[in-house]
Amino acid sequence: MLPAPRLAAPLLALALLSCSDDGNPARTFILSNGAEVVVSADGGVVLEVDGRTTYAIPPETGPTVVTFRERAMESTAIWTFRRAAETRVPLQATGAPAVTDEGSVAIAYASADGALSGTLDIAPDGAERTRFRFALDAPPTTTDDEPSASLAIPARCDDEGSFHGFGEMYNRTEQRGEHFDIFTQEQGIGRDGSVRALTGDEHTTYFAMPWWLDGRGHGVLFRTDHRVRAFVCAPAEGEDDAVDDFFDAGVAWMDVVNDAAPVEWAVYHGPTPLDVIRQLGDEVGRPAPLPDWAFEPWMAFQGGREVVLEELARVEAAEIPFSALWVQDWTGIRPNIGGFGVEYRWEHDEELYPELPAMVADLHERGYKFLAYANPFVDPALPNHFDEMAEMGLLMQDAEGEPYLFTAPNTRPADEGGGAVAAHPDLTNPEAVAYVQDALRNMITEYGFDGWMQDFAEWTPLDAVLSDGSDPRAYHNRFVVEWQRMAREAFEAERPDGDFAFFGRSGWTGVQGAGQIHWAGDQEADFEETDGLPTVVPALLTLGLAGQPHVTHDIAGFSGGPSTKELFLRWTELGAFTPIMRTHDGNMKFDNWSWEGDAETTEHFRRFARVHVALAPLFRELADEAQASSAPILRHLMLEFPEDRATWEVHDQFLIGDALLVAPVVHEGQTAREVYLPAGEWFHVWTGERFEGGQTVMVDAPIGSPPVFSRGEDRADLRAIE
Repeated sequence: MLPAPRLAAPLLALALLSCSDDGNPARTFILSNGAEVVVSADGGVVLEVDGRTTYAIPPETGPTVVTFRERAMESTAIWTFRRAAETRVPLQATGAPAVTDEGSVAIAYASADGALSGTLDIAPDGAERTRFRFALDAPPTTTDDEPSASLAIPARCDDEGSFHGFGEMYNRTEQRGEHFDIFTQEQGIGRDGSVRALTGDEHTTYFAMPWWLDGRGHGVLFRTDHRVRAFVCAPAEGEDDAVDDFFDAGVAWMDVVNDAAPVEWAVYHGPTPLDVIRQLGDEVGRPAPLPDWAFEPWMAFQGGREVVLEELARVEAAEIPFSALWVQDWTGIRPNIGGFGVEYRWEHDEELYPELPAMVADLHERGYKFLAYANPFVDPALPNHFDEMAEMGLLMQDAEGEPYLFTAPNTRPADEGGGAVAAHPDLTNPEAVAYVQDALRNMITEYGFDGWMQDFAEWTPLDAVLSDGSDPRAYHNRFVVEWQRMAREAFEAERPDGDFAFFGRSGWTGVQGAGQIHWAGDQEADFEETDGLPTVVPALLTLGLAGQPHVTHDIAGFSGGPSTKELFLRWTELGAFTPIMRTHDGNMKFDNWSWEGDAETTEHFRRFARVHVALAPLFRELADEAQASSAPILRHLMLEFPEDRATWEVHDQFLIGDALLVAPVVHEGQTAREVYLPAGEWFHVWTGERFEGGQTVMVDAPIGSPPVFSRGEDRADLRAIE
């Protein structure tokens, strides 16, 4: 038996085992938070909590140093990264693990030739999580003129575990077997990967996060703003043979592209998936609370003062309940790619909306809230902000010290002063922060806005020069957090009573505590599997798994189109069971089907708007609970039934809390669908029929009757709504 090392601090106790599960001699260290670190002689590392394995590094596997040359190619804020001259140097554990003075376990690693070495430090990080940190003793050396480096961190792939999460994902919730970049960018359209530089793929997303949740009741978060290449128990198909051999299916590799700087990650102990999400929220924060009116429908109106007021009158005449008008074109109208767009500024169009503050005040008197639009583009073709901000040095700069102009979604012709370019404020500059916040606060104080869409933020250049010297490659992901924070701080300063609601689409670790609501992004106005309505439910579920309980989506999509009547009706059904029910005119505003397309559509929308209002008290209750627990309002079935392995693979159904199970119809022409019912007693909301859980059932689902089941009680109240 190996001699016991001296205990360096009372934070750590040590027990000895004769061997690990595979028969190799091992030592077990007990951290002050009760977690046990088991280190075997062959280099395996296991973190155990109450007898459960929560993280493991396989034997004879260690952090790997990767050097390479890399080229980043961007088109419409979708990046492709190409590597050349890639080398990988695996490190192996050497010697016996040691106890540090701080009460952590230190494990030394080195390459076979001894040229590279480093230390893995494992320490308690509060009562419910454990911190891992790996640092090289010296950076890797290379003779290349422009070397890049990363650290690839391994995690064991257990057959009985899962890898749910990684931010907002549109394909499914479990990502085992996939490999992709964890990096905030445009979602893209046509996401089948056929023209990657133009359209993205199934993993491009507005809200990325180096995080996963294991259905067994633990989770892992990498604490970095840098891009991470994830190989989730899968070889890197399409890479060279050496990479295929290295990134094998037995290990999940998180390749952190940070010039081989130290990498830190946290393991959340659980023991249930909902516990893990609470523990995540304790670290990354929680969104601003929602006012009661947020749980009533929001109607999208645009086209100018008279058009908005006329449509408002039609909605009132149709007796559709709603609380807020969302008017995104308050800044003016411009062409968009194939459709209807808005100007990018933080001031209103006086011709389109004359006397806007008075209009908003009048709407307030009538009991309505007024929501607007904001994004971080600073347009040089407009006279509002660019010249002043450039002169003050408030914009991100290029290598020559000029404002960094990048391609932006602006199709104004050149002879009208356009150029399809924009700049971003440099939010590492406190003066730029003050300037933008003054503009946002002015939207509240001068115009009286009650909220807005906090759009975009994914377009930050990877080679911009920032005032505080930050690495722009990492700040690209951090910028989206700070952009959401701008709105929250503006509202909390001007509306300390919490009477506001804003919604963003971009995200990264920490945006949970900076924002308020996230919407699922710019889906295509169609039924396509890669881009349209079927992608919404996985997006909402993975947002919830990432600690964002307040979610919404565009009824009925934004891009492409025009939307059809069937699409609008089905998307309305989903919207009714979403915490924030909100319409969008879409890019093809004048051609898309809308709530007033015909009498049947108006009746359908009115009925489901009333269903949504009936659910408002439940949404309110769950939102209040989420302020302490981060528990999603719309929940993956796995969160409530983790012992039922069948729920782990369900990504097209959700629970509202633990009371209602919703299985939206998201395919064109579908009038019946299979629904998985976990154990228990379930009542079909629209028929009252009772079902026994623990099985998959086929149910009729004509338009107007999407599969919805109530757990343990009949919901005749919802059935009675007309």
